[in-house]
Amino acid sequence: MPNIKELTDLTTQVRRDILRMVHKVNSGHPGGSLGCAEFFVSLYQELLETKADFDMDGIGEDLFFLSNGHISPVYYSVLARSGYFPVEELNTFRLINSRLQGHPTTHEGLPGIRIASGSLGQGMSVALGAAQAKKLNNDNHLVYSLHGDGELQEGQNWEAIMYAAGKKVDNIICTIDLNEQQIDGATDDVLPMGSIKAKFEAFGWIVLDIEEGNNLEAVLKGLKEAKSLTGNGKPVCVLLHTVMGNGVDFMMHTHAWHGKAPNDEQLAIGLAQNPETLGDY
Repeated sequence: MPNIKELTDLTTQVRRDILRMVHKVNSGHPGGSLGCAEFFVSLYQELLETKADFDMDGIGEDLFFLSNGHISPVYYSVLARSGYFPVEELNTFRLINSRLQGHPTTHEGLPGIRIASGSLGQGMSVALGAAQAKKLNNDNHLVYSLHGDGELQEGQNWEAIMYAAGKKVDNIICTIDLNEQQIDGATDDVLPMGSIKAKFEAFGWIVLDIEEGNNLEAVLKGLKEAKSLTGNGKPVCVLLHTVMGNGVDFMMHTHAWHGKAPNDEQLAIGLAQNPETLGDY
């Protein structure tokens, strides 16, 4: 497994990829992507147990589902730099006929992508179905998923949350990106949700906080702890406290960069704060 220096270098390079992809087409979602870089690097470099060759069945390996599909730039970057497809293909982000659409889809056959996502609120239901299928197949591997905190305002999530605990789906780890921002502003301004931790616990989940969601070592430790809590008759929720736009100072702590691309000058500033480590595509 890579050491923390190698993981840090990868995370920095992923942030460069995000900025360059979104800037090139003047379209995309850099804020949440930048905030989740540590999570994706930790997941794909150390947590997920996967087979060498990608297939859609996913039998005998861990699965991951991205529910808030608009943060595709970080997803694509980490998939490419983890060997799922050529890094050079990041050049095609959001172009016509590209496999790297703004929201991940399956009909292009992009390795690593198991569902079309972007219609918010649906990913947990899909992940639960996959987790139950693994139980039916006597497959002891885990299902991971990622969701935005603003996405929890969608009602379908709460049906899924209730179902998961009621049916003792204990081979699933759902991570909530708690950056407290969404497209129209702070989540508390758009629709306050109170204590998300208390809500999940009230529904019967095991809940774990990762307070430093942009600290690689903290994320690795927290996700490994979450993994150790599976198999106990309850689903596991990880509350990942991140900063939207993390790593680029003028994008941090604001919803303004949820879905806006940097101009040439802003790109230069962002890249200067994230020096090239593994080579640009």
